[in-house]
Amino acid sequence: MRRWIGPFVVLLVSTVAAHALTLHFAPSVIMAQAMDALAERGVALHAFTPPSRVTPQTQQVVRSSPDLYYALCRYDLANPGATLAITMGAWPDYQSLAFFDARTDNFATLRGTGRSVSIRLLPPGSAPQPGAIVSPTARGVILIRRLAPDAARFAAAAQAGRSDACRLERLAS
Repeated sequence: MRRWIGPFVVLLVSTVAAHALTLHFAPSVIMAQAMDALAERGVALHAFTPPSRVTPQTQQVVRSSPDLYYALCRYDLANPGATLAITMGAWPDYQSLAFFDARTDNFATLRGTGRSVSIRLLPPGSAPQPGAIVSPTARGVILIRRLAPDAARFAAAAQAGRSDACRLERLAS
């Protein structure tokens, strides 16, 4: 029995270490691949990209809701002084502005039913400021969702999306 304790401990430590490393590195790897895939699909850097309506033929990776209008903005705040000015135009039904960091974490979500929402996104390590959100990582994705359950509402959401903005700017000194 004693001769099995050493190999069992090594197996246990190796298993725990492999599990911990997977949990630590997998989100970053997944998000890096997602960012590359979004770039290949034409999702702009520092600008919202208007979507096509979700159908079974247009679905890519995740099962998107056909009742929602989705607009994406990839961001990269790695350059010193970089910041983003984000505006989500007014929409009379449900809409949200969600922020995802480079580890796939949703670090902020704002709702704006019936009104426009403007916010500034600051790079990691920035001092908190009123009207701003500090990103935990330099890169990530911003997602606007609007309730648009049919073709007419989707067209209206696309029209409202013309008021959306995701602009790279410089931090005020």
